Amino acid sequence: MDKPRVRIYLDDNPTPIVDQELPADVTLDTRTLEDGPHRLRLRARDQSGREGFEEFAFHVHNGPGIVVSGLRPNSVRGGEVRFSVDAFSSDDPFDPRHAEARSSIPVWVWVMSLFVVAWAVWYAARMWEVPAQYAQTPTYRSQAGTPPK
Repeated sequence: MDKPRVRIYLDDNPTPIVDQELPADVTLDTRTLEDGPHRLRLRARDQSGREGFEEFAFHVHNGPGIVVSGLRPNSVRGGEVRFSVDAFSSDDPFDPRHAEARSSIPVWVWVMSLFVVAWAVWYAARMWEVPAQYAQTPTYRSQAGTPPK
């Protein structure tokens, strides 16, 4: 009887990156791989010689983050397309220009801001009107230009 074994292949490479007895603890250093989609193919053999197969797709992202402003995935565009691209990683020193993507302010923010400003103007205008019940009190009478008694 053979001992149980596992062979692990990376992407389409015919040479296994791991070929050892089971159970196996495996460490894959993704820093040696190119950023993008990858695939692990695992072939395990039990004591009776039967083989099993599994496949795992994964995505490596060790490089800097890329931010594109002004162009969305799968959008349809014509003519000249203007967009900006920025890239940064956690290893880079902090730079406020990289902290946020440069993009236009959403419409809902403009609408909400205008609503708040309109409310503030309305509220301030209402504060100038003195309620009739307080119009003759010393506080408001002096503001109207009438000297207090």
